Amino acid sequence: MKAKKIPLRTCVVTKEKHPKKELLRIVKNNQGDIFVDLTGKANGRGAYIKKDLEVIKKARKSKQLDNHLEVTIPEEIYDEIENVISK
Repeated sequence: MKAKKIPLRTCVVTKEKHPKKELLRIVKNNQGDIFVDLTGKANGRGAYIKKDLEVIKKARKSKQLDNHLEVTIPEEIYDEIENVISK
């Protein structure tokens, strides 16, 4: 029997490849709304970020998530990401 393939995604901040389950997806939909996608299946442009508070702080400081999604991300989204990770 074949081994099941584990989907890998790249963190936009650290550029490291990790299994999809270890990353958090941030989505910009067609209306320009930004939100945290806990299901990993929402429509729109997605960016993956490692579930690590240090990486979130680096993303907030360097604006790499803003550049990847081509939009200014509000501070509330970063706060929501930190809340999801710290659970």
